[in-house]
Amino acid sequence: MIKVNANTGLYKLRDLSSAFSRAAFTDVLNFNDYSHFNWLQSKYELRCSTYCDFLRKIYTYLARNYRCEYVYKNELIKSLLKDYGTRDTVYFSEFRVGRSIADMVMFNGESKAFEIKTEYDSVRRLDKQMTDYKRLFDKCFLVIPEDRLETYLNIVDPTTGIIVMNRNNNRLCLEEVKPACMNTILDVKSLMSCLRMTEYMNIAISLGASLKNIPEYSLFKYCQDVISRAGVNEVRSFFLREMKKRRNNTIKLKKYPKQLRQIMLSLNLSDDKADLLLKRLNTNILE
Repeated sequence: MIKVNANTGLYKLRDLSSAFSRAAFTDVLNFNDYSHFNWLQSKYELRCSTYCDFLRKIYTYLARNYRCEYVYKNELIKSLLKDYGTRDTVYFSEFRVGRSIADMVMFNGESKAFEIKTEYDSVRRLDKQMTDYKRLFDKCFLVIPEDRLETYLNIVDPTTGIIVMNRNNNRLCLEEVKPACMNTILDVKSLMSCLRMTEYMNIAISLGASLKNIPEYSLFKYCQDVISRAGVNEVRSFFLREMKKRRNNTIKLKKYPKQLRQIMLSLNLSDDKADLLLKRLNTNILE
């Protein structure tokens, strides 16, 4: 049992959530260093056989008592995997669009962006974030606590979809309570800001352009001009294709322990490194 009482305060719940930080996992992977996990295990007297069991126990506690961003992202992945699978769909965590970063995005026959606002978040940057996403993605969703639904219904744009997190038989679940409208505009500058050189080159070539004799310093501007002159639906189709070609571990997500799917998606490790990390997390904890 995790010993956290009413007097321990929010800061100790944040302690527990730090178990799912990138640094904690990269320390294990790169240096075989379990010091952060060991500190939490000792401080909160968790009795677990392996580090994977330790993380499962902490995640279960957080899901019940402290629905931080990690919990939202992890539950969103579970919901998306259930609804869309991995056959023709890829997912990315923390996807930059202009000066904003979408919490989760997915690409299959269309592109979707998800912005998470937990009970601990403010709405200060929401308008700017959703405006940036709608310049690029087909559909945009806001993921929020169930008890904040009325608040957000009054402030979000009518085209934004809303997904709420609630409890059903003591289990967290996500429910789409407002569908997102299809965006008809694709802003080329926003598109170019998130593409790699090989990606915008591939799109330009697919649109019929020849890049022969174009100097490298002119490629970005040249490809942007080519894409700007093309039809939105054609560009959207090639954009989806390029995103699906990016190296990602979507296909492996269902094989990872449920509590680790978000961190594994975020780290986006090669198969060998992912296997090594999971092997080390299944190491017995020395008392």
